[in-house]
Amino acid sequence: MKATGVIIARFQTPYLHDGHKYLLDEIRSKHNKVVVVLGVSPVKGSRRNPFDFYTRERLLKQYAPELMVLPLSDHPSDETWSKQLDTLLQNTFPQESFILYGSRDCFIPYYSGHLQVVALPEFGEYSATAIRNENSDKVLDTTDFRMGVNYAYQNTYSKVYPTVDIAVLKDNDTQLLLGKKSNSPQWRFPGGFADPTDADYEAAARRELQEECGDIEVSAMQYVGSAKIDDWRYRSEEDKIITMFFKTQWVFGQAQANDDLKELAWFPVRELSSMMQQGTIAKEHHVLVNLLLKNLNIL
Repeated sequence: MKATGVIIARFQTPYLHDGHKYLLDEIRSKHNKVVVVLGVSPVKGSRRNPFDFYTRERLLKQYAPELMVLPLSDHPSDETWSKQLDTLLQNTFPQESFILYGSRDCFIPYYSGHLQVVALPEFGEYSATAIRNENSDKVLDTTDFRMGVNYAYQNTYSKVYPTVDIAVLKDNDTQLLLGKKSNSPQWRFPGGFADPTDADYEAAARRELQEECGDIEVSAMQYVGSAKIDDWRYRSEEDKIITMFFKTQWVFGQAQANDDLKELAWFPVRELSSMMQQGTIAKEHHVLVNLLLKNLNIL
């Protein structure tokens, strides 16, 4: 019985490049039955894996309608993934034999299953990452393009954006540093979004504090609590902000407003409650003021 040709790939591009077509045509010329197994990322919608299984299946079948396309979830264990691949093929097509094909940056070094494997020579210098990057800002004036944008956003998980806010205290916790943005008259805690390059939330808090308050020396960050922030930008969105709130002690240095802040000033901690009542502290930060006052045993 002639073996079924199996291509193991991701095809994470908006179109099939010549390297893809060479791979597909080469296997189709060797086998009457061709199966494509598409890797499926556990992350739903990302820069590295922007196209879901259904989109890539359509792409392949548009080029060659006779292809059988199957999904296979990524797995942290290469050994387990290899067993799942063998099981998928053998259960879907009982009594058939298979030859697995790969090419550039393929699965072969990670595969430990029992099926025959063949590595095809590379065809050209094609990079799916480069293609995605080159086309990342291309806007097309078509309904299909706009429908694709809508599809992508409607099929991603609702997100929580992690931020950090910092209460800088001095004089035995009697004075608090607050900042003011250029587009808002109310005072607020310095802080901002955590960054993927931050080692942890404490590091994010130190970075944000330095960016917004200048080169001041403070003590170690102490966790106060966390809270959902009623940020006006996300008020009508499904995505929300949840912040990690820290306190720290000012050691030395002159605070200077930078980045998102246009002004910094010290305020008596005992006046925070009245400042909230007077509306001089940003409403979305009232929850943080209450966390701080409770932490300092003032409430």
